[in-house]
Amino acid sequence: MPKRIFLLFLILSIVTNQSYSGSISIYWGQNVKEGTLADTCTTGKFDYVIIAFLCVFGNNQTPALDLDDHCDPSTNGCVGLADDIRSCQSKKVKVLLSIGGGDGSYYLTSSDDAKKVADYLWNNYLGGKSDSRPFGDAMLDGIDFDIEGGSPQHYDELARRLKNYSSAKKVYLTAAPQCPFLDAYMNQALSTGIFDYIWMQFYNNYCEYKGNASQVKATWDRWTNNVTATKFLLGLLASPEAARSGFIPKDVLISQVLPLIKKTPKYGGVMLWSKYYDYLTGYSSAIKSHV
Repeated sequence: MPKRIFLLFLILSIVTNQSYSGSISIYWGQNVKEGTLADTCTTGKFDYVIIAFLCVFGNNQTPALDLDDHCDPSTNGCVGLADDIRSCQSKKVKVLLSIGGGDGSYYLTSSDDAKKVADYLWNNYLGGKSDSRPFGDAMLDGIDFDIEGGSPQHYDELARRLKNYSSAKKVYLTAAPQCPFLDAYMNQALSTGIFDYIWMQFYNNYCEYKGNASQVKATWDRWTNNVTATKFLLGLLASPEAARSGFIPKDVLISQVLPLIKKTPKYGGVMLWSKYYDYLTGYSSAIKSHV
């Protein structure tokens, strides 16, 4: 093979491989047996770790953080996570706080309510200042929207207010909508087009994998072709026990599902629920080199 042709082939191979390179994001915080936040980042498997959840906010409620038995924020017991957060960030892992979740009490009643919640998040978890920061002086990289109840109103205003703070410090916005298009609770927020990453939950829904990878691809295409975001990630369960339905065995994911969606322009990788279930199954280790 002539040298020039060989070099061209090599360059094309590198570009192709880079274009298929994806990230793994994972939720942490809902089971104390999953290990520490710092240990999660030390594995080198995850580019984004989402702390779950701030499950009470809005409607004049005092915001409340639920991290299982990892720590008790009501007694300032989560301040120790500051070192873990900084450890993750030193390894180039983005650490975000997820607001909402499947259980909790959250509801934005007005534009002013959205502004108050955004300011609270900025001052207590991001780049602002407060005397009551749950994670001490550690600054998270962004906010994840996992809105699964209440009302869809005013989350677009919350997102814009948070994004406006990026002039002081980049605020990453991510979202975890259900896979049915469009998500009932997230549509207004996602229509802003200002989210960095969207990881659709392909489980506990009719659009989950049911033996036909092309159906997953069709739903994926509806999202990626009609919603503006930097990248999209496929939301997966790390274990059959992680939810009622929708688990994709790793061999099926690798051989059938990923080959279809990795070819799409906005493919960004996969999201896993959750660190505890991944700890039990080793799912991320099995798929990492294929993502």
